[in-house]
Amino acid sequence: MSWLISNLANIAVVAVVAALIAAALVKIVRDRKKGIGSCGCSCASCPHHAGCSSAPGGLKNRKAG
Repeated sequence: MSWLISNLANIAVVAVVAALIAAALVKIVRDRKKGIGSCGCSCASCPHHAGCSSAPGGLKNRKAG
């Protein structure tokens, strides 16, 4: 019990950081499911536009195989 009391501040900080990371991951997954990209810019000017799932001819429009 004394170990828990002496490390309570560290445990609280780790719990807060873990909650923030979990919230960020949940937001990323929800945004991906909605089709919201991370850059928010024009796909035409992006050097990686061919691999973007929202660009014409991107990952969603490629044939499997």
